[in-house]
Amino acid sequence: MTLRYDTISFLSDYGHTDEFVGVVHSVIRQISPAVRVIDITHEVAPYDVRAAGLALGRAAQYLAPGVVIAVVDPGVGSGRRAVAVEVGNGQSILLGPDNGVLAPAVAMVGGATRAVWLNNPEYHLAGAGSLFDGRDVFASVAAHLCNGVPLEELGEFIEPAGLIPGTLPISELDDDVLTAEVLWVDRYGNAQLNADPEELDGLGTVFELNLQAAASVGTTGSTGSTVRTVKRVRSFSELTTGALGLVIDSYGAVALVCDRASAAEELGLETGDALSLRPLDSADDPARGVTTPVQLSPSFRPQS
Repeated sequence: MTLRYDTISFLSDYGHTDEFVGVVHSVIRQISPAVRVIDITHEVAPYDVRAAGLALGRAAQYLAPGVVIAVVDPGVGSGRRAVAVEVGNGQSILLGPDNGVLAPAVAMVGGATRAVWLNNPEYHLAGAGSLFDGRDVFASVAAHLCNGVPLEELGEFIEPAGLIPGTLPISELDDDVLTAEVLWVDRYGNAQLNADPEELDGLGTVFELNLQAAASVGTTGSTGSTVRTVKRVRSFSELTTGALGLVIDSYGAVALVCDRASAAEELGLETGDALSLRPLDSADDPARGVTTPVQLSPSFRPQS
């Protein structure tokens, strides 16, 4: 049975200053005029494959079935492979460089059923160079898939297990102290952690939060400290002005937040920062919920 798709979801680090996003849209429209392109985001930081993979992974379960293009590709023009990864036995096909950018989304939707190396030039544009695969390979292939070209026509089948995996840090719970990392800071300054809510269950509601110094070449010393606590809450409105909270965010992860303010700015947090959470109360403590000031040590970063 020939599969046809009517939706392409598109993520990249192209931004909107240059013409790149518009050109990709136009290539798709010329090959498959009826298809709808949904822009997930194009504001991934340049070359940040991990951030792109996380963004795609967060979005994956909410995307319309169809074709997905994810292009954050610092290895473009090199020997890295352009790939198509089928999920759900053909419900969707993800296109991108084989650099780990697709891995979180593929895992989120249950794994790959087939994968193809996109090495059949019949379905590519003849570009002037080899540095715009978003236009010349992925846009063209995506549009042809929407027109009903079968996956096997696009190149050689490869083992999905041989695709480059994504790399994610793992949180650690040791002696009631949870060590985690900031995965993502959204535009509101909410800082998503790589922590499962179940890791905090039973520990209490009030925590000492400490940023951990990241050993880096060029580190010269501390820039001061701030006295803080953080309390588990269900919504932003449960926090008073300037207070820090731990919530379960819209993706089911633990996040540090403030009410109508940026938790990341409040703490000086950036993606990749490590921190620890130590309970100051316990789940069985009748006095839980009482806020006690603690010492917050800022992370050290290389001097620019």
